[in-house]
Amino acid sequence: MKAVQLIAHGNPGQFKLVELPDPAPASDEIVVQVRACGLNRLDLWLEDGALPIPLDLPRIPGSEIAGHVIRLGSNVEGWRVGDRVAVQSNLFCGSCEFCLSGEESLCLKGQLLGVQKDGGFAEMVLAPACTLVRLPDNVDFNASAALTLAGSTAMHMLTNRTRVQPGHWVLVVAGASGVGSAAIQIARRLGAHVIATASTEAKRQLTLHLGAEYVVDSTRQDWSSEVRKITQKRGVDLVVEHVGGAVIEQAFDCLARGGTIVTCGATAGPKIHLNLWPLFVKQQSLVGSYGRSRADLTTTLEWAEVGKLKPTIDAVFPLSEVPAAFARLRSRTVLGKVLIVP
Repeated sequence: MKAVQLIAHGNPGQFKLVELPDPAPASDEIVVQVRACGLNRLDLWLEDGALPIPLDLPRIPGSEIAGHVIRLGSNVEGWRVGDRVAVQSNLFCGSCEFCLSGEESLCLKGQLLGVQKDGGFAEMVLAPACTLVRLPDNVDFNASAALTLAGSTAMHMLTNRTRVQPGHWVLVVAGASGVGSAAIQIARRLGAHVIATASTEAKRQLTLHLGAEYVVDSTRQDWSSEVRKITQKRGVDLVVEHVGGAVIEQAFDCLARGGTIVTCGATAGPKIHLNLWPLFVKQQSLVGSYGRSRADLTTTLEWAEVGKLKPTIDAVFPLSEVPAAFARLRSRTVLGKVLIVP
């Protein structure tokens, strides 16, 4: 099979298009023919060697995979060759206390497909059978690859780690990103008023198209003041945040009494200065969110099936142009998702 390997970390890293033996499944594994794979901030962190876990090279990146089954392990049941599937990117053991309770994102032995195991920037990928979810008939491969990781991350944040009530005010940071574009749609479908942040006019227009009622310019020093002005100084009930650094500190300035910030990333840096006084006086919450459960992924695809959640695709690249796809995402000009289609 053809595959793209990251062979050296860097900004940019070094990639190589290679021919590798077709993967052979263990008894509980399935080989999936990759039809599309989303590119994510996670891939940039792998490229740069910036993740706080051991990273072995060479590695085939790509975590957001859609395709069809082409080979089954000897003990696999419930799947047939030709089945259309999405692959869950956070691999889980299925046997620890968290997996048994349906919280696979907390798995004690969890690994990341495309980071610790070879991923989907290849013609085929090997995955444990338990990580596959059936693709609805009217959700195509590109749509799945644009929602499987980013969309289900947003679903986990808004329906698992927090709860959005009708009439709530929700602020979605970086609304034109993969997670942000899904979060806007999910929050609106749950009955919330949505404010988004975005750094360019094109991104601001996209957030409005997706359903945000208001959008603020995140390049302005006082963007948090604009959010408070929109809510008549009350603040928002929930902030969906995945940037970190100074942005999450500003997000606290936007928060209402009893409000919550849910965060799933640290693109701008993992360390923040936190003023505890307003946190406990206003009874606010800071909630971490990581990955998704199978239930989150299934719900995401069900929403896509009935048109409640739509993919936002910026560009599609073949395997031979993976470095160009990384460069596009790194440029911060992307509107929605970048896909790789082998």
